[in-house]
Amino acid sequence: MLIANEMRRTVKILAVGVLGATLWAQAPVAQSVSADTQQRIDALERKLADWGQLGYYRDANTKLPATASDERVVFYGASVVEFWKTRGAFFPGKPYIDRGISGQTTPQMRVRFRQDVIDLHPKAVVILGGSNDIAGNTGPMTPEMTEANWQSMAELAKANGIAVIFASLPPSTDFPWKKGLKPAEKIRALNAWLKEYCARASLTYLDVYSVLTDADGGMKEGFSLDGVHPNAKGYALMEPVTQAAIDAVLQKDSTAVRR
Repeated sequence: MLIANEMRRTVKILAVGVLGATLWAQAPVAQSVSADTQQRIDALERKLADWGQLGYYRDANTKLPATASDERVVFYGASVVEFWKTRGAFFPGKPYIDRGISGQTTPQMRVRFRQDVIDLHPKAVVILGGSNDIAGNTGPMTPEMTEANWQSMAELAKANGIAVIFASLPPSTDFPWKKGLKPAEKIRALNAWLKEYCARASLTYLDVYSVLTDADGGMKEGFSLDGVHPNAKGYALMEPVTQAAIDAVLQKDSTAVRR
């Protein structure tokens, strides 16, 4: 009898222990996170809430004149485009609109293309983006993925009567935010593809790479802030070749309209 009672008591203790372990495993585990980790989580949540960053220029777009001038051109891309209006002269007196967003990749650019280009009714768009694809800012990307996004934007523009000017990727031998990728040859390869595509699709290829590069495929010394982004002197080199490309496209468009 004593042995039976002892066995029942042991079984009861084991049952309580198993139940307690099960409840503990199912209960949420309170974890403390550092302020830095929480900031990163908050930043990721904001990015996921508007992955294409459609909110970035939404209000600014509503303030533009409803009727576009015959010389309205949208500059579209990532940081090199966005910083143009603050670090370069950015074509004083011209009705050009800057719609660059620092850090963006071509899939993000494709998402907001209708809002930030087509709906603004420009005569032409200057597209400059793709370096962040190489850096993998929104995940790993192949050259073919970048090329497909370029093609999609070009096709959308052409379908809406907007002339397309593709600017080459600027030179760089290293990205300060993603070191060690050795992007110089990847940039050359993408530029070669883009130049050939523009010829094949009757688009304008704007070669800013050649005016900025040194012999190693990096930025000329003294013309960049960090080996990727032009400074005022760098933009001063880019502006005349860019204006020449725009003039040629607008002149061509004007001639076609008169005919």
